[in-house]
Amino acid sequence: MEISRSMAVAPWIAAVLLLAAVAGGLGFYLPGVTPSDFQKKDPLLVKVNKLTSTKTQLPYSYYSLPHCRPDSIVDSAENLGEVLRGDRIENSPYVFEMREPQMCQIVCKVTLSDKDAKGLKEKIEDEYRVNMILDNLPLVVPIKRLDQDTPTFYQHGFYIGAKGQAPGKKDVKYYIHNHLSFLVRYHKDMQMDLARIVGFEVKPFSVKHEYEGQWSGNKTRLSTCDPHARRSVVNSDAPQEVEANKDIIFTYDVEFQVSEVKWASRWDTYLLMADDQIHWFSIVNSLMIVLFLSGMVAMIMLRTLYRDISKYNQLETQEEAQEETGWKLVHGDVFRPPANSDLLCVYVGTGVQFFGMLLVTMIFAVLGFLSPSNRGGLMTAMLLLWVFMGLFAGYSSARLYKMFKGTEWKKITLRTAFTFPGIVFAIFFVLNALIWGEKSSGAVPFTTMFALVLLWFGISVPLVFVGSYLGFKKPAAEDPVKTNKIPRQIPEQAWYMNPIFSILIGGILPFGAVFIELFFILTSIWLHQFYYIFGFLFLVFLILIVTCAEITIVLCYFQLCSEDYLWWWRSYLTSGSSALYLFLYATFYFFTKLDITKPVSGILYFGYMLIASYAFFVLTGTIGFYACFWFTRLIYSSVKID
Repeated sequence: MEISRSMAVAPWIAAVLLLAAVAGGLGFYLPGVTPSDFQKKDPLLVKVNKLTSTKTQLPYSYYSLPHCRPDSIVDSAENLGEVLRGDRIENSPYVFEMREPQMCQIVCKVTLSDKDAKGLKEKIEDEYRVNMILDNLPLVVPIKRLDQDTPTFYQHGFYIGAKGQAPGKKDVKYYIHNHLSFLVRYHKDMQMDLARIVGFEVKPFSVKHEYEGQWSGNKTRLSTCDPHARRSVVNSDAPQEVEANKDIIFTYDVEFQVSEVKWASRWDTYLLMADDQIHWFSIVNSLMIVLFLSGMVAMIMLRTLYRDISKYNQLETQEEAQEETGWKLVHGDVFRPPANSDLLCVYVGTGVQFFGMLLVTMIFAVLGFLSPSNRGGLMTAMLLLWVFMGLFAGYSSARLYKMFKGTEWKKITLRTAFTFPGIVFAIFFVLNALIWGEKSSGAVPFTTMFALVLLWFGISVPLVFVGSYLGFKKPAAEDPVKTNKIPRQIPEQAWYMNPIFSILIGGILPFGAVFIELFFILTSIWLHQFYYIFGFLFLVFLILIVTCAEITIVLCYFQLCSEDYLWWWRSYLTSGSSALYLFLYATFYFFTKLDITKPVSGILYFGYMLIASYAFFVLTGTIGFYACFWFTRLIYSSVKID
């Protein structure tokens, strides 16, 4: 299912369209993504996107290098997500005619200055790729694998150039890919003379073009590549070196090929992954963890708890009651408000906001509304949903705050609205300043930064206040048991019940349930690959929820049985500690999978992974807290207490 950019701006419209489609029982196209039908000789406009490198993670504008330029450069309209991703989509001098093959078309001749030559060499050294778009399809380079049984691998974009040593010489030379051999695949309508583009491929070559006589622009006849003599470029045996004050002639070929692939399936080959088995292994691995934990919880619930409750409810004499042991002993303290209860309310509310955003985003992604064909759609949807989920954040924090006998609901509302977004925005602002200092197109413009602040202050903060008002207005939840005035002394605990130890142990299993899928997510972000298997991701997300809930319940039960009633913060930190393992894994991934050498790029990586880990802490901590909250209320409401 294809996506338009406009869909990302209003995900709720997508829901209405989906319902309409289901009600109609018919196939449908979303507004703005109706396939483009081309007649023969119709112009095809190639657009250029940012230059990207997995070595620096800093995108640059296509025209920051001495490439051929059109008469006037026009920026394409971009959504919020595209701007934040550093996309810069502009027109190009490459113009094709549908189903009209072209050979050795001259684009322009460029004379390199010292600065141009230096910039090109730096970009070639850092392995930058050129990204182009035709009819919303990204340009790919087909790479045949040595094993012929495996499908062709598609590399997104082509390298600006290559470096190498001339035979018998030690100095390294840099060569630019100045001849592009394009292949446009199209699916033809059998009834009408119309065609739809279903593939856009390229093979780049480096050729030192030569010509006789005077340079006369596009009409110059090259001796290295001549359409009249049917002489085409098939290799890079005589490459074009990057040198100051030397001319580079840019040329291209276009070939059109009929394809059986239909327009609706044109992204399938781009998204083909040969490692589905690893994903299934990830799911099975996670399910085994869940089954193990479920068995533990079932044993506690059905056997131990049932026995405990039956025994407590059968105690009749005072002597028997005095001999009580276990979790019933702390019934007078278990619902005593914790230290720093205000901060706990803030983080629980933020976690609810994050949980709601992720859940709705994943549902839309699974339905196909946020596929990779919609550049920036996923990020735009997440930002907008985060803003609107402020309503639930305020409601959750205010409800918990009132249960803790809090009275200043406006103060807790402000902290909920500003704590998490404020910390993330501060880190993001510093990272953006570093990107801006590198003159990268990935730097978020001031106008976009202003739009983000406007979303935060203009929509999110008021919604948090509305949610808090509604939550605080409702009567506070009654505790199942009364709280004693004087706190009970907590007995000395065994070494394995030490808070730090149990918290760190609690985070291992939730992280273990997601770490394989995490590898693919990091690869898609930092190695510029498409991530589209949202069905797997949604399943792993559900497994994460169950794992966080169950491990927290198990450890909470052991804690209460050892007569330690300080469970509020520990329940949050038990599952939330999985964020620590996420950050450690991100560090491991950085040193084993990435080839980043520049300090700024390293700071960017760890800065963004710190934000991701912080968000993961808030999410998993809130899931664990609510699981433990439900569990304690359930067991203490099931026993008779005098």
